[in-house]
Amino acid sequence: MASSSESSYHASVSGLTRRAGGSSNRTVPSPVRPDVDPPPRPRLGMQKLAVIAIVALGCLQLFLSPTHFRDPKDPHRSWIPIDPTRSAPISKYPTSDQQSSREANQEVEVPGIHIFSWTDCLNLPMLAVLTNSTLSSSRYPEDVFFHFFIPPEEDDKLSYYKLKVILPNSNLEIVGQKNIKERLELPNLEGDSLQTYLDEVAPLVVPKFHLSLSKYVYVSPDTIIKGQIEELFGTDLGPYAIGAAEDCQKRLGEFLNIEVLNAIQRTAAKSWVSDKPYDKDACMLDFNVVLVDPRKFDDTFTEAVLWWTKVLNLESARGNHIRLAMALTLYEKYQKLPPSWKLETSITDEKKVIEFDGPRAECRHHRTEQQSSPNGDVWEQYLPSKSVAILTH
Repeated sequence: MASSSESSYHASVSGLTRRAGGSSNRTVPSPVRPDVDPPPRPRLGMQKLAVIAIVALGCLQLFLSPTHFRDPKDPHRSWIPIDPTRSAPISKYPTSDQQSSREANQEVEVPGIHIFSWTDCLNLPMLAVLTNSTLSSSRYPEDVFFHFFIPPEEDDKLSYYKLKVILPNSNLEIVGQKNIKERLELPNLEGDSLQTYLDEVAPLVVPKFHLSLSKYVYVSPDTIIKGQIEELFGTDLGPYAIGAAEDCQKRLGEFLNIEVLNAIQRTAAKSWVSDKPYDKDACMLDFNVVLVDPRKFDDTFTEAVLWWTKVLNLESARGNHIRLAMALTLYEKYQKLPPSWKLETSITDEKKVIEFDGPRAECRHHRTEQQSSPNGDVWEQYLPSKSVAILTH
């Protein structure tokens, strides 16, 4: 018994001794270093130099007047120069007081591209094609706004809802002509002459009183826009109030006796009469697409159109006598638009404006150009048959 317990004791001691000896041969681990090194010691005098720089910049802000500022409403945080001649700096993000003041003075610029159209014969499919064709060709359709002036006997609200069902994402406004006519100083005309005057002159001058805009586009309702409206809207009008394409298939001498016209030019002392003789080969203007800057629009425009109508007795002249009077009023006083923006009846790759080739509405007042237009299938690209059923119902 004694010998067996003594042998087990020696075995356990020897095992402990071997484990102790094995652990003594292991490598001692190096001390743990922190992940972040201690900050470097600043050079002598750098702290004093930093304090001096901060004090110097503070003195500059105290003694030098500011030249720029940042508007807190501007998401881009752009630097805006301060005008020393004004009591308050100019900002493109006006305050609520400034906004209300500008609205009271009707000086608030409405953003976007605004297209106006005036019709004496309501044809909703035609207006839908004009809208959809313009938006389909536009780079930024969400920035395009349409303002349609329809005859006073039509329901403007019903027309608006029908068009919005077909074109839910479009920016539309339908305005009855009755309210507009009450704001215009109409000449002493009656019957068809008054209606023609309204159809031709009012679309150019009404937007000036309807919205505060620096530029807008008038488009005839029977038009399909194939070009980008942004390209037209970006045209620089220079010193002129109106930009239009020329129709050189029609010459001034074809409609007027040029000798009588130049006799008036030599004797009449009116601001709207040309300083030099009129050219019988001068191209007529295409008033189907017109770019207008109302800030440069002469207030005597309507008076001049009426004056030319009476002086030359244009009511008996061939063609649209109001457009002829407008062409004389704007003689060499317009910016020439590219020929591609002239209204055409046939479609080509170069043309950006073509005439509506769909069915016409039957109305009492109707222009000759609309009646003689042939039917085609271009308009169907912008208006499905189901939409036609909704608009004509």
